[in-house]
Amino acid sequence: MASTLDFVEVHGVKVPFIFEEDKRLPLLSMQLIFTHSGSIDEGKHYGLARLSAKMLNEGSLKRGAVGFADALDARAIQLSATAGNETFVIELGSLKEEFDTGLSLLGEQLREPNFTNKTLDKVKTMALSDIARKGADFDTVASDELKAVLFEGTPMAAPNIGTNESIKAIKLSDVENFKKEHLVLSNALIVMGGDISMSEAKAKVKTLLNALDVGHRGKERHYDPRKIPKESILKRPQTEQAYLYFGAPFEMKEGDPEFYKARVAMFILGSSGFGSRLMEEIRVKRGLAYSAYSRLSVSKTNTYFSGYLQTKIESQEEAKKTVVEVIDLFVRKGVTQSELDQARKFLLGSEPLRVETLSQRLGRTFSEYYQGKPLGHSLQELELIRTLTLDEVNDFIKRHGEIRNLSYAIVTK
Repeated sequence: MASTLDFVEVHGVKVPFIFEEDKRLPLLSMQLIFTHSGSIDEGKHYGLARLSAKMLNEGSLKRGAVGFADALDARAIQLSATAGNETFVIELGSLKEEFDTGLSLLGEQLREPNFTNKTLDKVKTMALSDIARKGADFDTVASDELKAVLFEGTPMAAPNIGTNESIKAIKLSDVENFKKEHLVLSNALIVMGGDISMSEAKAKVKTLLNALDVGHRGKERHYDPRKIPKESILKRPQTEQAYLYFGAPFEMKEGDPEFYKARVAMFILGSSGFGSRLMEEIRVKRGLAYSAYSRLSVSKTNTYFSGYLQTKIESQEEAKKTVVEVIDLFVRKGVTQSELDQARKFLLGSEPLRVETLSQRLGRTFSEYYQGKPLGHSLQELELIRTLTLDEVNDFIKRHGEIRNLSYAIVTK
């Protein structure tokens, strides 16, 4: 089984339609995705995208929050909206026989959402509570601060949850304008699968999409992290540990043909957990932390290398020094044949686990389309990993010495 890409034309707009038929269970699931509609597209109103998703989850004007929730529960229909950095996603899932009811409720919600000042006050109170709770989570504090350091002066620097000041300043008209501007056909994309034929699915989707305005497609944006290292230290007397978050630029854009080399290199350096270079040096050999990880984020809007660890207050400087040493040695000397073999074995061997469910397969097809890659590219990438040589991966690593330009966000006592 494999997901396929087609299009549904509505009001002259060709809406991408990713679909897979799966008759094993009488279930249907759908994601209505709006690109250019995440937190980096909300302007100065930090937290507006997430707050708008929570407002949409409050049901319709006709039924109210409780009546709408009761209507969903009565048919065991799952319907929810979420907002990420780049996209706004509405998910609908149900038994096949209840899917039309689910579509009808979603249509009602989109046409007449429960956008009232009373609802806004409720959602803003919940958002402020979330901000307060996350403020006591020092991992979140350090992570948000690292982004503020790396992407200073850009929308990426602001936490997508918003701030106390930005949430309090949001008005009902801001939410209404966000929906009107972003939740439009020109930004829309459908991901759907389950016990239904493609022709039936397209007909159902078209009915839903007819309720949307054409609107205007959002602008492509890309933000580069800082190249000159900077350190931010936040003092928190309550903490018993030091939280070290570090990040650096990585010269790669989404769709880069060498991304498969980056996957292997980053797996060995820090994303594989136990057995990774960072974990071995920081935890196993020196006992400085319980865990240490690093990862590479490559997306349409940003690319950067980052990592984190927790350590004792008194070990903070030694842990920081060790991170620098491990990354510097990694760039200069590369990886060993044994490390490459183990990384290859894991990445190829775990592949079946990444595509065993319908949602995973649909998600992969969406990612390939969204990233501008041909469908099936993931399988081609695995073949490239299979034939990757030690010289090729080490040459790649040496060409990316920019990961040594580490900026830090540290929460400590």
